[in-house]
Amino acid sequence: MTSSQIGIIISILVYLCGMLLVGFVSSKDTNDVKDFYLGGRKLGPFVTAMSAEASDMSSYLLMGVPGLAYFSGIADAGWTAFGLIVGTYLNWLFTAKRLRNYTESLDAITIPDYFKKRFNDKSNVILCIGAAFILIFFVPYTASGFSACGKLFSSLFGVNYQLAMIVSAVIIVGYTTTGGFLAASKTDFIQSIVMTAALAFVVCFGINAAGGVSAVSENVKNLPGFLNVSATYNNATGAADSYGFFNKVTMFCWGLGYFGMPHILLRFMAVRKSSELKLSRRIASVWVVFSLGVAVILGVIGRAMTQTGALESLIEDPTSSSKAETLIVVLANQISQYNFLFALIAGIIIAGILASTMSTADSQLIAASSAVSENIVQDTLGIKLSERAAMLTARITLIAVAVFGVVIAWNPNSSVFGIVSFAWAGFGAVFGPAMILSLYWKRANKFGAIAGMISGGVMVFVWKYLVRPLGGVWNLYELAPAFLVAIIVIVVVSLLTPAPDDDMVAKFEHVSKMS
Repeated sequence: MTSSQIGIIISILVYLCGMLLVGFVSSKDTNDVKDFYLGGRKLGPFVTAMSAEASDMSSYLLMGVPGLAYFSGIADAGWTAFGLIVGTYLNWLFTAKRLRNYTESLDAITIPDYFKKRFNDKSNVILCIGAAFILIFFVPYTASGFSACGKLFSSLFGVNYQLAMIVSAVIIVGYTTTGGFLAASKTDFIQSIVMTAALAFVVCFGINAAGGVSAVSENVKNLPGFLNVSATYNNATGAADSYGFFNKVTMFCWGLGYFGMPHILLRFMAVRKSSELKLSRRIASVWVVFSLGVAVILGVIGRAMTQTGALESLIEDPTSSSKAETLIVVLANQISQYNFLFALIAGIIIAGILASTMSTADSQLIAASSAVSENIVQDTLGIKLSERAAMLTARITLIAVAVFGVVIAWNPNSSVFGIVSFAWAGFGAVFGPAMILSLYWKRANKFGAIAGMISGGVMVFVWKYLVRPLGGVWNLYELAPAFLVAIIVIVVVSLLTPAPDDDMVAKFEHVSKMS
């Protein structure tokens, strides 16, 4: 083993031990299921903001987005980043405070639980549907994180991809099952700092290695369409492909997903005071602009380095960006070759990649386990569990979801960006429209919400596998049509069925005045 590898391993081990220590310390404040799932609603504004964004910016921040920019230029990655920035701000502005107030007044600790109590669904149908969709889409989402870890260690140390993925999953499950939501939130806060440091250092190194800012610009200008927001570079033909209106809408619509992300919405519910959310919104908005902007720039820098010969080509298949997603790993490996100090820094960069993965995976595992333990086992099936049994069920569920995630990510050629894209669309279409209308339209009822959640979820599958393959104008990201269909269905069904009772309307108006 070389000195550079030893330096990297030391940094990674220190980081992982720190995460496990946070989980152990947080376990002392995790006494019941409310603490396990929502941290007792005692998060401060900084932890709320940064943990929400860290749990959002999964491995696609450091691997998916730079890889996409490296592969085809700024259009795909840039429009995605723009949509995510706008979606982040609007979600904090319109959803955060109302959801915090509503869930506290209803004593709801999960998203399905909120919908059940918001629409007074004594049949538990909406609860069961919500929990089922959380499991359906969180398993592949979690798989994307495990896949990123496997690619990371496989390309860096040459170890077996599957073994690296399993070890990473064990670490994530370890601190999450120990400390629950508090551990996930506190580690996410730390991980957001590590992610920021990693991005900043790698970009500076890349610019220097490519010969400066002007050299970066000059080298990628030789790739037709690479720096054009209305075109992409085609690696197979070496020419520019048109990037029209529907392509831009497709990527921009990623921002719609925020309104339905359970692991992000839980942060809004867990903040100490709703009045602190304004500060959280500002912190989160600044960080997301910086992190996504730098991630896109990193991809451009990496491609410029390849053009100058400072970096090997990361394109094995001109139709897939899978290899390009290892860009930051390859750069970290280069950095580690200088001396032992740089090897330690490279280890911090690798820890940043782990941070981006773990910060999302832990939050997803918490949301998935709550869906089973609270919403399916106790509320839907009517099995009453003691506090201890409920905690045990939650932890067993968390482990089971992780196992299924490992199975899905078993193929080393799976694309991180592709897996996240599908799961993101699923959550956005299932929960986003129902969340917005539940907070802002008092005429919405349980029949509309149920129909909207089902239609949104089904449309994601229909559009992705039956409609989008037709190409042309139909090649639209499945989130956009599914989101629109769900909103229309909720409105139509709600208007065709009985109006909410007076108590529901009164509660809605009370929360509206508070917010």
